[in-house]
Amino acid sequence: MLAIMRTRIKICCIASIDEAQLAIAAGADALGLVAAVPCGPGVLPDARIAKIAAWAPPPVSTFLLTAETTASRIAEHVAATLPTTVQIVNHIAPQEVAELARLLPQVRRVQVIHVEGGDALAMIPAHAPHVHAFLLDTGRSHDWAISARFVRASPVPVFLAGGLDDSNVAGALRQVRPYGIDLCSRVRTDGRLDILKLALLTSAVREADALLYAEG
Repeated sequence: MLAIMRTRIKICCIASIDEAQLAIAAGADALGLVAAVPCGPGVLPDARIAKIAAWAPPPVSTFLLTAETTASRIAEHVAATLPTTVQIVNHIAPQEVAELARLLPQVRRVQVIHVEGGDALAMIPAHAPHVHAFLLDTGRSHDWAISARFVRASPVPVFLAGGLDDSNVAGALRQVRPYGIDLCSRVRTDGRLDILKLALLTSAVREADALLYAEG
């Protein structure tokens, strides 16, 4: 497997346009906008999500994190907020993901997989035909072994989330080789996005990318 030349960075729990600007300046490729699920500094109303999504400059992606569990309700949530990508935070039925693909062909779809054991890999064949990527939510840092197996088995890109910071991200990238990483609490101080923590993290990611690319 060839090393990924550039790991994509998604900064989640963006609370304002000011935070979005900080994240993009630090090198974020995507912004996570949380609705109806607790994360970091809190949940945003749909109107604020729509405002940030409308402001975000291309090619930065905007991810709506929705807790809806049916294709019709997810489609309604997307229509109210207009992100480029919808991140489905619950494990929903494969037929609902398939219907969502029919309803939202223009919106990229990311299925969150809550990694609690090796059974997470069983979700790949049912969901992969209908999504553009998976996001592995490990909840915290771990030995990364299951995540690495998931990435190798998945036919679509995989984001890695959970316990990542500048001290451990290089090891995670080396073992798992994800397409991208997802960050929230570890780049915040007292609930606010911390520019120093962001800078340290993005620097660690780029150094790891360079080393992995050089190794081939």
